[in-house]
Amino acid sequence: MSAQTTEKVSLSAPGTWRDPDSHFEIAMTHPWYRMLLQLTDVMQRATAEFWAQRNVRAAYLPVTTGSISSPMGLGSDSSPVRIELEGVPTYLADSMQFLLEYGCRMWEEGCYYVMPSFRGEAPDSTHLCQFYHSEAELPGDVDAVMETVEAYVRHLAGAFLKEMGPTIAEVAGDTAHIERMLSLGTFPRVSFSDAVALLGDSPEYVTELAEGARGLTRKAERALMDKYGEFVWVTQFDHLSVPFYQAFEPGDPSRARNGDLLFGVGETVGCGERHTTAEEAREALAMHMVPEEDYAWYLRMRELRPMKTSGFGLGVERFFLWLLKHDEIRDLQMLHRVNGRQINP
Repeated sequence: MSAQTTEKVSLSAPGTWRDPDSHFEIAMTHPWYRMLLQLTDVMQRATAEFWAQRNVRAAYLPVTTGSISSPMGLGSDSSPVRIELEGVPTYLADSMQFLLEYGCRMWEEGCYYVMPSFRGEAPDSTHLCQFYHSEAELPGDVDAVMETVEAYVRHLAGAFLKEMGPTIAEVAGDTAHIERMLSLGTFPRVSFSDAVALLGDSPEYVTELAEGARGLTRKAERALMDKYGEFVWVTQFDHLSVPFYQAFEPGDPSRARNGDLLFGVGETVGCGERHTTAEEAREALAMHMVPEEDYAWYLRMRELRPMKTSGFGLGVERFFLWLLKHDEIRDLQMLHRVNGRQINP
């Protein structure tokens, strides 16, 4: 199928996130939000189809938790959202990956969900306070889950091209980027250390939150995508720069068995292998200076049922940014939500 192209981009976002109190009145009749509803529908159906073919089960999970997956310690990349529920301090889910790991002990082929995640940071053009996560936890190592991620994003891309190709072309200008993803073999991979060596260890490209805890800037992600052809994995991050639950590289606890898939605005999928045993998880908790008692049940699960699993999370709205060649993620919420403000409906 050849890439679809449109001469004129006419379906554009109205930018109603700038005045969220009047958003719903405009959105009811605006074609942008009719399109967004179509996007979410295709995402949901295509995701369910993909996992059904692999005998992976959907899990209905709560949105409250006492065990956040980005605890306030080394490697935390987000702020948790704490609430009081009937007098009990709790958190809104930043991810329910831990419960997907729990689900793997019940169904060994794996579990998945598409559900909201809550973060405490202020929104910007690539980040939302409340966004949708398509997450899965599967048996096996990080290489196996990376292969599954590639199959999943191709499946999504194919479904969107088939069902919404002309609409996407109207917004994006063409569908060549979708065709390009579908034509690729295995996506290229570069280790974090090799990426730093390639780009240069300067603040322009590398951030350092603490000693041994480095990350890549958005400029670095863009440079790597330009070099490798947009779709590229960055692997083996400094362990102290990722959450404690990522497994250690064999023989090198300073590196994590993880990977970020860059495309579109940058990191769109994050994945990693988990610690198999309670002893490994305890070592990581101590390294990251996270209180062990906060994750006692997580350690106990490994004592009762050691299991090698790996998982990933895809940011749905970030995937849509790539799909539409758009640059403002706040245009991709059906209903706006901003921390610290009541917005109706």
